[in-house]
Amino acid sequence: MKYTVSIEIALPRERVAQLLADPAHLPNWLRGLVVHEPISGTHGQVGTTSRVVLRTGKQEMECTETITRRDPVDLHKIPREAVVHFEREIVAEGMWSAARERLTETGPDRTLWESENEYRFSGVLMRLVGLVMPGAFRKQSLQHMRDFKAFAEQGHDVRDAAG
Repeated sequence: MKYTVSIEIALPRERVAQLLADPAHLPNWLRGLVVHEPISGTHGQVGTTSRVVLRTGKQEMECTETITRRDPVDLHKIPREAVVHFEREIVAEGMWSAARERLTETGPDRTLWESENEYRFSGVLMRLVGLVMPGAFRKQSLQHMRDFKAFAEQGHDVRDAAG
């Protein structure tokens, strides 16, 4: 299953890239995040593998995330015409996914965030989930993007809404 979602953020591309790359901000916008800890490597750098635990309702999902691309590496010196790329692979029981994030400057203080996502499922149960609920994955990705936009533009913290 593949899909692409996008959102425009009213901030300069460099600022959006810095906020997305900073692990200290993940709990502010990544709804349901319980743990995001590097197993090997430096957080956010290519080749780094992290243990990630997300909670939805009473269910928790544990996965391993590997950063496969970060371009440019220095987010403080991004050439004006460049597109910022963040890519990662996520593996959990019965699931593999890849996320390819692109940040494009659309104006002096505007950034287009495009997220191309691919999922592959194994095992009967996970394949069934992929077939029956493909819209849920797209909806979840878009919710994370909306949460990030609210955090980046207005300082909204998803933990304040959790109840």
